Amino acid sequence: MKSFIPLEPAQPPAAQAPAFALWQLGFRPFYLLASAFAALSIALWAVQFAGWLPGAYLRGPMWHAHEMLFGFTLAVIVGFLFTAVRNWSGRPTPAGLPLAALVALWVAGRILVLTPFAWTAAVVNAAFPLACAVALARPLVAAGHRRNYFFVGLLLLLAGAALAFHLSALGVIEVPAWLGIQVALDVLLFIMAVMAGRVIPMFTNNGISGAGATRHALVEKIALGSVLGLLLVDASGLPPAVGSTVAMLAALAHLARWLLWRPWKAPANTLVLVLHVAYAWIPVHLALRALALHGLAPASLAIHALTVGAAGGLIIGMMVRTARGHTARVLRADQVDTACFVLVLLAALIRVLLPLVSPAHTVAAALFSGAFWSLGFGLYAVRYWPVLTRQRLDGKPG
Repeated sequence: MKSFIPLEPAQPPAAQAPAFALWQLGFRPFYLLASAFAALSIALWAVQFAGWLPGAYLRGPMWHAHEMLFGFTLAVIVGFLFTAVRNWSGRPTPAGLPLAALVALWVAGRILVLTPFAWTAAVVNAAFPLACAVALARPLVAAGHRRNYFFVGLLLLLAGAALAFHLSALGVIEVPAWLGIQVALDVLLFIMAVMAGRVIPMFTNNGISGAGATRHALVEKIALGSVLGLLLVDASGLPPAVGSTVAMLAALAHLARWLLWRPWKAPANTLVLVLHVAYAWIPVHLALRALALHGLAPASLAIHALTVGAAGGLIIGMMVRTARGHTARVLRADQVDTACFVLVLLAALIRVLLPLVSPAHTVAAALFSGAFWSLGFGLYAVRYWPVLTRQRLDGKPG
């Protein structure tokens, strides 16, 4: 593997003891808790399935979908945005007590859905993305960083989707609870598409000599515009034929976008390779979604191609990269990092491809996929606990 030059000086003075730094920057607590939750959620899913939590407000597939989106994935997005916006704007994002309060709100949401306190769970789970949107807006507005205002809007949209989900589950509104999940999935897809388009070509060219990753303006517009089109189709309830057409157009656009990034160059660098492999699941998701709308493939496979393949792969890749880069460590995947990447990739391959070729093995695929997912993120939590809780190696704040 090709070595990288660290972003910061590699070591602090020898006499400097590591200080507790969990609350210094958003990626630290949210990455740590999200990875631990990703590992434990499979066990909680088993406890639910066994009927050992009869008083839980959310149960079954709805709990699983809600927690993977508004629990695990949202925590990682918030941790990433708090860290990135501080760099983009030059202004502070939540740290210390305000950051701890937001983390406590997130933890409360994870606990409350397992209790009978349905209304409290609804309020808390809608309040978390709303509070994070406000916290994100302050540095962006102060710096006049209009280019990234849309992230605030997306967090507000996620807050609305969470509220709609809970109000439907409580019988307050006559809208399918799954609509809130689908809107959140579309928002997640758009966030991943935007951020991947910013970082993957850059990381490819910076990390691999002569890679030549490029972007094409028309392809970018079609790729991002088609995802917004899917969001509008889902929110407005247009016929499946419309959604299928938009999804297939999006699949072709994202495939073209990915090829412009020269993915065949990515094996030269593991930290780049994992992001390319993860992004490849986006056109797979979109193609499966188009087929599912015609009844030619199970909708669950399209969902898991997005959540396990694309989101899981991009999340584990960016969590390793961010944790290393923002703690002044060498930007190079070690054997433990690579094991995390492989385990999450195996989880996606088993969960999507095995049921696709052999539907009779769907249950076995879900079980083995869950085991690999838990191992991958559990290994990250153990490996990066000391990294995320101690100060940077160069002693700088953050």
